[in-house]
Amino acid sequence: MQLNIACIQLNSGDNMLENIDKLGVLVAKAAGQGAKLVATPENTFLMEAGNPHPGPLPGRERGKKYGQAGHPGITAAAQMAKRYGVWLLVGSVAVLDSALGIQDSEKTYNRSLLFAPDGSIAAQYDKIHLFDVEVGDGQTYKESARILPGDKLVLSDLCLVPREKKIQGTVKLGLSICYDLRFPQLYRALASKGAQILAVPSAFTQTTGEAHWHVLLRARAIENGCFVIAPAQCGTHPGGRKTYGHALIVDPWGTMLADGGTEEGVVMATLDLGEVEKARRRIPSLQHDRTFDLK
Repeated sequence: MQLNIACIQLNSGDNMLENIDKLGVLVAKAAGQGAKLVATPENTFLMEAGNPHPGPLPGRERGKKYGQAGHPGITAAAQMAKRYGVWLLVGSVAVLDSALGIQDSEKTYNRSLLFAPDGSIAAQYDKIHLFDVEVGDGQTYKESARILPGDKLVLSDLCLVPREKKIQGTVKLGLSICYDLRFPQLYRALASKGAQILAVPSAFTQTTGEAHWHVLLRARAIENGCFVIAPAQCGTHPGGRKTYGHALIVDPWGTMLADGGTEEGVVMATLDLGEVEKARRRIPSLQHDRTFDLK
């Protein structure tokens, strides 16, 4: 079975409506080129400065937070998936949880959403590992100050029954977000449960991207015998934050099938899902996992 994949690379800013419009153009382009699964980066709809304005600015969304229902970006993404008949993975969006207590009422989840071709939400994943680091680029990142961590592994089935009947079957997609990439146990668990494609939508910093992005993504693909798709943010964002770009698609043998470079756009590849089983037969490490004690 073959599957056409598109990874979108964005330079999102702090104007949500502009970001939505830009995404719509790129999703249409990807669908027009035959993509059945389109994936977008972390913080698709909003990349704001570290100290957001206390209230909405004219024409902008800084300082305003949404629950999942009624979120302009989520509503638009559902419409895009339905309009173009594609599976659409929105890499992440910040959403409030109305069930939270007063103490955490201003914190959001960094949530990845998978939309089915009918516009419904097929799966959602809340980022587990939060980016609290000082990477030496002049900025300090403390995601836990405004984000609540998730605690659930998410594996979703993509049911592919297109009109032309050339692709038919189910593909298992494992979800993650950005900093999760540094925790291989998450991907091992997904692969052990049958994941064939691992999604790593990201907004990697320029500094860490130059040092680690390609090698980590290739490692996750090789060690698990999975395809890895990694849509990315690129360029300079509000507040001076710089992201690395290089949206990447990697096959189960670690070969890079597509690299988005440093500009906004769409990168595509055709995945031969048979390569997953082939790689796992050649190096059956998933079958060789063992538990052990540290003495």
